[in-house]
Amino acid sequence: MYHVHTNKHRTFRVSDDLPYTAPLTMTDIAPNLPRIVSRDEWLAARKELLAREKELTRLRDALVADRRRLPMVKVEKDYVFEGPDGKATLLDLFDGRSQLMVGHFMFHPDWEDGCPSCSAGADEMSQGHLEHVNKRDTTFVYVSRAPIAKIQAYRAKKGWTFPWYSSFGSDFNYDFDVTLDESVKPVVYNYRTREEYEARGEPWPATRGEALERPGRSCFLRVGDAVYHTYSIYARGLETIGGSYYMLDETALGRQEDWEEPRGRAHSVRGNTPDFAT
Repeated sequence: MYHVHTNKHRTFRVSDDLPYTAPLTMTDIAPNLPRIVSRDEWLAARKELLAREKELTRLRDALVADRRRLPMVKVEKDYVFEGPDGKATLLDLFDGRSQLMVGHFMFHPDWEDGCPSCSAGADEMSQGHLEHVNKRDTTFVYVSRAPIAKIQAYRAKKGWTFPWYSSFGSDFNYDFDVTLDESVKPVVYNYRTREEYEARGEPWPATRGEALERPGRSCFLRVGDAVYHTYSIYARGLETIGGSYYMLDETALGRQEDWEEPRGRAHSVRGNTPDFAT
């Protein structure tokens, strides 16, 4: 069933299952919207920004080249995972390709469902996306610490088709700093220690006496049967794949989160939790 909402500009039909949000009006937020200018003035401003965008693109190209120049570390430990077809090694996860990307999906063994923010990112991991990286000799999989039965149940519930493995009972999550537990090893997240977080005035992403799951992404290279760790990224660095955030970054209202500038532009804002629940 739908309700019909009418204002002087438009009529909106909204399902009973969905909250109704009134449209933006110039009266509400005009002081915070982009300035209204002539086409010529807009074009001049756009060209000025384009020069900066091109500079950023060149800087990003240089950064990515430096990323490819990073040294690599041989993986000496024999990690064992569990997938839908049983036990698997890290080498098995490559599925015969030269490169492996592992999405560290937050899913504690005690949870019934996976992390909402990780789930939002996984929603954007389309079959076409996976097929494209496969064509470039690269396999993408998710790995979580939850047992495989919980992973398979949640995967079916969400309708996902990507490969997803359990690292339950192995050191994999701890070694790649996505399960933080001071009783297992000194805690480091995003390459920083507790002291470094505190020195920067940032909250420490771990709790004493608890195993905390954190998100990340790691890359591996296969040379014969030897596996090498080439790269890992955490925190906001993870938003570079998927695409919703970068799509919204091109709009006037942006991500509509409470940290963005200019302030007060969006009709409603939310925190920076990347679960896309609102």
